[in-house]
Amino acid sequence: MVFTRNLIEKYNVDVFVAGGGPSGMAAAISAARLGCSVFIAEKNGCFGGSGTTGLVPCFATFTDRVNFLAGGFGREIHDAIFRSDEALGNGFYAYPVEKLKKVYDDMAISAGVKFSFFTSLVDVEARDGRVENVILAAKSGLFAVKAKIYIDCTGDGDLATWSGAIAEHGDESGTAMPSTLCSLWANMDFSQPDSGPQNRKIEEAYNDGVFTNFDLHLPGIATTSKECGIGGGNVGHCFEVDARDEASLTEGMLHGRRTIREYEKYYKEYLGARYSNMFLCYTADMLGIRESRRIIGDYVLNMGDFEKRAVFEDEIGRYSYPVDIHIMKPDKDAYNNFMNEYSRTYYGVGESYGIPYRTLTPKGLSNVLVAGRCISTDRSMQASIRVMPGCFITGQAAGVAASLAVAKEDTREIKISELQEKIVSLGGYIPNRA
Repeated sequence: MVFTRNLIEKYNVDVFVAGGGPSGMAAAISAARLGCSVFIAEKNGCFGGSGTTGLVPCFATFTDRVNFLAGGFGREIHDAIFRSDEALGNGFYAYPVEKLKKVYDDMAISAGVKFSFFTSLVDVEARDGRVENVILAAKSGLFAVKAKIYIDCTGDGDLATWSGAIAEHGDESGTAMPSTLCSLWANMDFSQPDSGPQNRKIEEAYNDGVFTNFDLHLPGIATTSKECGIGGGNVGHCFEVDARDEASLTEGMLHGRRTIREYEKYYKEYLGARYSNMFLCYTADMLGIRESRRIIGDYVLNMGDFEKRAVFEDEIGRYSYPVDIHIMKPDKDAYNNFMNEYSRTYYGVGESYGIPYRTLTPKGLSNVLVAGRCISTDRSMQASIRVMPGCFITGQAAGVAASLAVAKEDTREIKISELQEKIVSLGGYIPNRA
């Protein structure tokens, strides 16, 4: 079948950003603040991606417990959401989803970013390593957007891959780590103690027939409002979901909605008075995808870099989250292996690894950048940098780089020293500047 259509070019801008998740927002707002005209296409009805539509209940660490690694854009988000310095340790920090949505809205509007919700990237026209325009689908139909620089913040590397970039996916067999359908719960009594890890009675409940899978890996329910008894759930795994395939995503959503009822029974009947009267308010409108494509760039950040706390001349930031590859199958050995790996890669105070600019530049493409979980890494490093503060760092750097690359429409025709200087001027943390 051949499908042809004459399309209007609805926007012609300096920078196009695909996806309004944490990396996309950091990229779009950073570029706009530096004087670029920017259009961002977001497929959902709000910005934030997994952090809002996906109901992921917690931010991972912003710091190395000494330095604010996600400085600049990430610091703005932190300060808008949290009171004082309450989230500056090295743990997980629950936040109110609706507040985060409003913060993103206000930032985009004040920066002068052009955007539309319910707008999906569906195709790319590329020739000789350059993207000429992108094709978007929305309620008004198909339309084109032309830009000088394109930034892929889809999480799945769609724009870069459809433009001709090479990508890897998952483990040696191509299987990605499991996803989770996150959830919102109410009527919990947080005055009652939480007597130990929330997975402490999984085995008992499994033996009683509560659970279909024996899955000891339970991130849990995080408190988002003590006064109202509200918590955000990161519970359960949907195994072997392929984020590149809508049929697989559909089955993952159905599996998530089925198994959430198993966790409801578990929390109510096995974990004490804190949870005995809880009820499920809502499950997310999208799966929390932990792993998808990794675009191959000019440098592949790797586990060796993590282990040696690497420093690079072209650093655009540093980060410190452990290697967080969730269990690939529901059994005790897989869980023990996960815990050993996670504990082994937990950095000490003040430790971090560098992120080179070359991880944002896909091989073979001259006017495309990537940011977020699809940047150029091996699997272990992707499992560290994929969390929201890591996405703030790479998204901010991509937006700044795009603003510098607009003049020559080439992401490699910029001065690294100028890129680093501008990131630092926005509040970014780059102690090892060239």
